[in-house]
Amino acid sequence: MLLQLQRGQVIQSVVEMDQSTKFWDKIAKRYSQRPIADEAAYQKKLQVTREYFHPDMEVLEIGCGTGSTAITHAPYVKHILAIDISSKMIEIAQRKADAENLTNVTFKQSTIDKFSVSDQTLDAVLALSILHLLENKKEVIAKVHRMLKPGGIFVTSTACLGDTMKYIKLIVPIGKFLGLMPLVKVFTTKELEDNLTDAGFQIDYQWQPGKGKAVFVVAKKAA
Repeated sequence: MLLQLQRGQVIQSVVEMDQSTKFWDKIAKRYSQRPIADEAAYQKKLQVTREYFHPDMEVLEIGCGTGSTAITHAPYVKHILAIDISSKMIEIAQRKADAENLTNVTFKQSTIDKFSVSDQTLDAVLALSILHLLENKKEVIAKVHRMLKPGGIFVTSTACLGDTMKYIKLIVPIGKFLGLMPLVKVFTTKELEDNLTDAGFQIDYQWQPGKGKAVFVVAKKAA
């Protein structure tokens, strides 16, 4: 019975991942042309993140989209490996990097579940606008903690929809079934904070530009 249940969970996970890939591939071009919703908040997040960077850092970005943030941060670190579930997003990101002749950013199609790196080898991991799109947020946070060196940082910007939009739980399954929405998980800021601290992180910086806006966190792994 347990094996049947586990097999069913694996099959469901594969199906959901395939649906997510198709969704993000489909909207990649439109996504790349969409302006940033809150440019001032975005610039502040970039600035705060760079205060933690140094030139010899190895950085991973999860869910990099079309690569704008990785490209913007590239001059401040040694190397950024940026991954995304969508091959179409990665193609756009690579074209942007090529246009700027960047040599210290590597774009790769992958999910964090499939991505593998030795423990304690990364200096920073970025997960921007992605944690609420993952089925297994807690497991991903724990994996990030293992990948980071002591003193490494985990930078997240996350829509905590449980704070203000609990009703979205009713909408998401319908939108997902119709192919109009990706997987979206609803949780609160407190749940995100607990997930981070339970994994062994200490929250070093936290900011929210306004009610209903994404929560920006820089969490540190103990040195």
